[in-house]
Amino acid sequence: MIQDIFRNRDIVIATKHQKEDVIAPLLKKELALKPFVPKGFDTDSFGTFSGEIERKADALETARLKCLKAMELTGCDLGISNEGSFGVHPQIWFTQADYEIVVLIDKKNGFEFLIQEISTQTNFNGGEIKSYAQLKEFAKSVKFPSHGLILRKAKDTNEQVIKGIRTWKVLQETFNLFYEAYGEMYVETDMRAMHNPTRMKVIERAVTKLIKIIKTPCPKCSAPGFSIKRATPGLPCSQCGLPTRSTLKYVYECQSCQFSNEEMFPHKKEYEEPTFCDFCNP
Repeated sequence: MIQDIFRNRDIVIATKHQKEDVIAPLLKKELALKPFVPKGFDTDSFGTFSGEIERKADALETARLKCLKAMELTGCDLGISNEGSFGVHPQIWFTQADYEIVVLIDKKNGFEFLIQEISTQTNFNGGEIKSYAQLKEFAKSVKFPSHGLILRKAKDTNEQVIKGIRTWKVLQETFNLFYEAYGEMYVETDMRAMHNPTRMKVIERAVTKLIKIIKTPCPKCSAPGFSIKRATPGLPCSQCGLPTRSTLKYVYECQSCQFSNEEMFPHKKEYEEPTFCDFCNP
């Protein structure tokens, strides 16, 4: 049984932003793990959303580094971490997206599992502010005060930054401080998980999907994590028959024995609409 590989083992959650609130219950329920958070572990040293510390590696490598560091500090052979990025959706232009990566590393058994989740459910935004009325309008549009805000002197400076604003009183006081000093300021959403319930839900969905992958055994050796290794495009157009960019098949692979299997037409259709054909609709 896959659950026996993980049952009653300690797992360190590499976070300082309360992600354990959504990650820990899932690990306990689905894999019978005993999750904990390392004391004094500073994930900000790997980079901050607000820019004071630059993220030196990409999101995937940063997630791995955080996980391995937490495991090293605690002496735990099992760890999980998450790293998020925000910006324009890669397929839906002019739409902001939350891009979350979750990595689980099992040194004891030599496994690494990961999931990538892209969601348009995000309040990620920012803008220049010159009046409190303008600030109030922005705040309401990004779900404040249930979601935190950051105020700074200007967009491209870290000279003066106040984060984690979660009440109208503090927002007004912080506005006054910046307005009296500079006459304007820059506001942005605080994307740290504990100040952003919308992001926390995306992380929860990502972890749920990761656990589903882990609980899928290899048909050949029964190792956990039999999952999609790559998606192959080429679904034919229903009008001209030429290959489109849409997915023709998934290739699943076991990281333990390297057994692979193909799933044709994973989206349950054998042809793509001409709308999505580069020849019919260039």
